Amino acid sequence: MSSIVLATRNDHKVREFERLLPGVAIAPLPASAPTPEETGATYAENALIKARSAAQATGEPSFADDSGIEAEALDWRPGVYTARFAGPDASDGENLAKLHREAPAGSRARYVCVIAYVSPDGGEELFEGTCEGTLAEQPAGGGGFGYDPLFVPVEFPDRTMAELTDEQKDAISHRGKAARALAAWLAGGRGA
Repeated sequence: MSSIVLATRNDHKVREFERLLPGVAIAPLPASAPTPEETGATYAENALIKARSAAQATGEPSFADDSGIEAEALDWRPGVYTARFAGPDASDGENLAKLHREAPAGSRARYVCVIAYVSPDGGEELFEGTCEGTLAEQPAGGGGFGYDPLFVPVEFPDRTMAELTDEQKDAISHRGKAARALAAWLAGGRGA
């Protein structure tokens, strides 16, 4: 396989996947490819919607992820609505502020990621990763993106994800775990 198309236009995710999949040639999603609406009820459904669309538009193997944060105090929401938690056009800052207001500090939370891989012949595979933690008293740190300034992973109980180095974050993150499962599967020669 020469490369696989990453079905996103999110620059943060592109950079993160380039770090997480160093042995994989990642092709950008062409500007002409559609970006379908994420109408799924689960991370897997949304990831598949995006990966199928990219594979169909490009005729190339494609992958996409859907990920989110889930807070126990909010009955494990926002989940698939993570990017739209504070409204359909909300910024990362607005979403973070809403979670900070509504979920108490110290309460359990987790990040979840599902990566969907779709080959041009219609073959599909799913890879999942989770990262457990709690919510911080106050947002802290300038790294990462999204909810990282508020999420304290169990592996680093004195720091938020936004205070970790890229290497530390990648080793424990939900996306890192799912990406390593995809990489192992591809290394086994199963991608087409």
